[in-house]
Amino acid sequence: MTDQQKTWHEAHTASLSTGQRAADLMRNGMGSWPFVGGFIGFMLIWAAINTLALATNSWDPYPYILLNLLLSMLAGLQGAILLIAAKRQDAIAAAMAQHDYDTNVKAKEEIELLMAINSQQLEILQELKELATSRALS
Repeated sequence: MTDQQKTWHEAHTASLSTGQRAADLMRNGMGSWPFVGGFIGFMLIWAAINTLALATNSWDPYPYILLNLLLSMLAGLQGAILLIAAKRQDAIAAAMAQHDYDTNVKAKEEIELLMAINSQQLEILQELKELATSRALS
């Protein structure tokens, strides 16, 4: 079995706590079109059942006070979850920026080393050229 090096993203994902994974999962679910469509469908079904099917004995008659309560609680919960997810996304962006900076610093050091080697090679070539021309003249 080969020991493959993990990318930064794979290592970061592996280090997440259960709460962080749950926040990401909920953020990805709540920020999707299937969630929006399902939520609208739920509200339409709720209104249809309480208005038409249970016209005389509904558990939440029009103006749907219980539905409004559920929507208010959901909005409060979604706000908190989205803030948690945004905070996590900021932390990820900061860590990636630091990783990019560290990579750039290391690349700069390696380029400077290569430039120094190149300069040495140019000096050696110049000395060899001078030596060859002085031998050719004598």
